[in-house]
Amino acid sequence: MKLEMFQVDAFTDKVFSGNSAAVVLLDDWLPDAVLQGIALENNLAETAFLKPQGEQWEIRWFTPTEEVPFCGHATLASACALHQRKGIDRAMRFSTRQVGDLVVTPEGGSYRMDIPRFDPDFDIQADALINSMRMDAWLQTFRNRENFFAELASEAEVLAFRPDLPRIAELGSFGFCITARGETSDFVSRYFAPGAGIPEDPVTGSTHATLAPYWAQKLGKMHLSARQLSARGGTLACEVAAERVYLKGDAVIFMDAQIYVP
Repeated sequence: MKLEMFQVDAFTDKVFSGNSAAVVLLDDWLPDAVLQGIALENNLAETAFLKPQGEQWEIRWFTPTEEVPFCGHATLASACALHQRKGIDRAMRFSTRQVGDLVVTPEGGSYRMDIPRFDPDFDIQADALINSMRMDAWLQTFRNRENFFAELASEAEVLAFRPDLPRIAELGSFGFCITARGETSDFVSRYFAPGAGIPEDPVTGSTHATLAPYWAQKLGKMHLSARQLSARGGTLACEVAAERVYLKGDAVIFMDAQIYVP
């Protein structure tokens, strides 16, 4: 079977930066083992699979090791591929299995993505493992439905942080995000999910469903600029609404491909 695939760098305006995602176009769902095999073969943070559903698309995301419930950058990448290679020049709606519909709209050469707002949960204590790593350095810890978060004192501390990946992997499918107020942006972050096959994610759209509301409350503003300080790096513009977060970023196609599966 021959399938059409694209590799897209999301949250960047140039290749070799941002976060790479593969986007695979399907006519119908293949067995999960085949989808997982394709994601493992790609060995990117996420591979997105799209199946047409009337005027919209069903979307699923796989890391090299497992299916995940929510991925922002691979959704942005999917919209970029549909827009630039399939001529879709309207709002694109993607139905998901766990986080509702996501809508991405081409806008002035960039893409505006509508995602759920997941406010930080301060009532549940951070995992003991997170606290044991550098508890004295955390100004605040919180969590959402799939990640733990810690605020550090400065952008320099976020850059200097050296993750203990084997210990973070003990969180299983949960990830760990560190954040601080930015020097040239409103806030910065880094994200680690080795238990899900992602040692450090270059740019993570989904964490901003919680980071943006957190920093909106701290800074008293609903429009924020964000940078992710991975080696590849990426930038996001965030707008916080009552129940949604809107992320705006660029994306560029690195590769058009055909893949062959049994």
